[in-house]
Amino acid sequence: MPQPIRRVVTGHDKSGKAIVVIDGPAGNVRVRESTGTASTLLWVADKTPTSYAGNEDTANQQVPIAPPLAGSIFRTVEFPPEKDAKFDTETVLKEMGVRPKAFGGQPARHHGMHRTESVDYAIVMSGEIDMWLDDSEVHLKAGDVVIQRGTNHAWVNKYAKPCVIAFILVGATG
Repeated sequence: MPQPIRRVVTGHDKSGKAIVVIDGPAGNVRVRESTGTASTLLWVADKTPTSYAGNEDTANQQVPIAPPLAGSIFRTVEFPPEKDAKFDTETVLKEMGVRPKAFGGQPARHHGMHRTESVDYAIVMSGEIDMWLDDSEVHLKAGDVVIQRGTNHAWVNKYAKPCVIAFILVGATG
């Protein structure tokens, strides 16, 4: 299991006063059996503009990796070290909720190679990782930021410690 993420969600009481609605470990944690990669869903908006009315916990649902076309998803993902493991690409993509061959029909460079119809803001919170694209790689470490714009990619942790990345995915079209 990944390190728990404390989630503080604000809202309003009946008089309109600002209050804390949720304060505690985020509960929607999923661990992929094939790779051990763990994601913690923090918030989901199904449309833009979204509403801040009400006190519903929008993270209390199962969603695929990509957001709704007009919505957004906020999650953290903990990538364990791979240690030269070989995984079945189709199984990994199915666990992520991504269709096999969704990355353009090209042979996958890595079992986690995928593409989503979204613009993704990624903030490396701890550790280090490599982002693989179609034919290049970028090394990232804590504090680095990536803006992923609907491109084929995989997150490859060939280092000794887990890497935690915060992702905000916004539905997009090409």
